[in-house]
Amino acid sequence: MKPSRRTYHEGSVAVQIRVGVREAAEHVGRSVGPDIRPVAAAFLALQPMLVIGAADKAGRVWSSLLTGAPGFARATGATTVLVVGGVPAHDPLGTAFAEGDRAPVGTIALDPRTRRRMRLNGTATLGPRGLSIDADEVFSNCPKYLQKRELRGRDDTAHSGTPHHGDRLTPAQRSRVREADTFFLATLGPDGTADASHRGGNPGFVQVVSPTELAWPDYRGNAMFLTLGNLESDARAGLLFIDWDTGTTLQLSGTARTHYGDEARTVRFSIEHVVETEGASPLRWSPPEFSPANPG
Repeated sequence: MKPSRRTYHEGSVAVQIRVGVREAAEHVGRSVGPDIRPVAAAFLALQPMLVIGAADKAGRVWSSLLTGAPGFARATGATTVLVVGGVPAHDPLGTAFAEGDRAPVGTIALDPRTRRRMRLNGTATLGPRGLSIDADEVFSNCPKYLQKRELRGRDDTAHSGTPHHGDRLTPAQRSRVREADTFFLATLGPDGTADASHRGGNPGFVQVVSPTELAWPDYRGNAMFLTLGNLESDARAGLLFIDWDTGTTLQLSGTARTHYGDEARTVRFSIEHVVETEGASPLRWSPPEFSPANPG
């Protein structure tokens, strides 16, 4: 399949040219299409969590964690997915999807147990059973920078706490970010699309510049530059940090810009909104086995 305009809009193409990977990106893009192949459907049906990215009604971009028994997110057709239950009401995206309306959404199903991940971007509609997503782009990424974790179990007796809102990181939240080895990043494209992606590295790879600013290196990836391409035209972004041991989530919304050096790229994120929710996830994971691809 020839890469479509929806796969590579002008922002992604500009970054690919700047970095010198345009040919490689064309090759990788041939695997992107709207079809959910049987192997992808089977993978999705096994996952107890799904990360989504979208904009709320005020235009703020968020990355959110959805969880459920395996099968809560499943393919219902060749190009459609149902997420049973939708987004919890307390989540920043809890009112982003009105029944009957269509809204851009990016998703990533990541399995720490196997270091596999699948991304599916499209449009979502809220219905009586949950969130129905019509796929525009479906593709897998390599296991690079994915930490391996085992699922120790579920704590279904723990109820999600009341979200705590702010406009800057507290000292405890800054420590949590410094210790993180994984986060998720939501962005929007100039063509009306949304995307959710993963970033990983050894603890400390995310720098806390100040209570309202973070920075991280953009490690070498699959040459597609969907995230950085989106940021070329729309700086809005949302970050999600998960406490894999307790289920607490830290969601940040703000803007991000890429700084290009001679040898490396750095993304700087300005925080505008902070939401921390204790016990947001019932899933309890083991300590990580770090990816051998992580820079030292």
